[in-house]
Amino acid sequence: MPSDPQSPGQTKPPTPPARAARPPVRVGAITLARHAEPDLSRKVRLNAREYRKWWDTYEGVGIVAGQSPPPKLLQAADSAGMIYTSTRPRSIETARVLVGAREMMHEALFIEAPLPPPNWPDFIRLSPRAWGVISRVSWWIGGHKGEESRPEAQGRAQRAARLLHEVAMSGTDVLLVAHGFFNTMIGTELRRLGWRRAGGRGWRYWSTRSYRRP
Repeated sequence: MPSDPQSPGQTKPPTPPARAARPPVRVGAITLARHAEPDLSRKVRLNAREYRKWWDTYEGVGIVAGQSPPPKLLQAADSAGMIYTSTRPRSIETARVLVGAREMMHEALFIEAPLPPPNWPDFIRLSPRAWGVISRVSWWIGGHKGEESRPEAQGRAQRAARLLHEVAMSGTDVLLVAHGFFNTMIGTELRRLGWRRAGGRGWRYWSTRSYRRP
């Protein structure tokens, strides 16, 4: 006859100690900021050939002195444990205004997507702003003129988003000071990685978009 488990002389197996609950792992925030106003006039009218030269100059200039960053961007810069810029002067100088002499990383991974204009006749003269819109549309539909193509830029945006994602998932707030359109491409890839936009909008200089994990 089987023994009664409750009978004298028998002991219950010890109850294993309760496991302490692990504290939740903090996930950092990601802020994408566009650079400040570059030190190059847009008050000109150019043909396509001249616009190519104008864009080459734009890629090499810094920012207009004396600009004031918006308070929310200053707050994001203060809390950031990792700061990235592109290798363009306007990006680096903007970050210096925000964080002074703090350490930052300059990466070509974050440069703007190219803006090659279509080969239109010289009598068509437009402002740099108009050429920027036309060139972006032309580039988007395949007119890359031997420069980085849209699929190539999208692959670069995926790599950029993955880098920011990995740093933020370690618990570090990340600030990227880079460029308007490519920041938008990075934001698209961040959403595919599970991030949600928590604030910010617009395309103006100093504009920001912030992302958090739900």
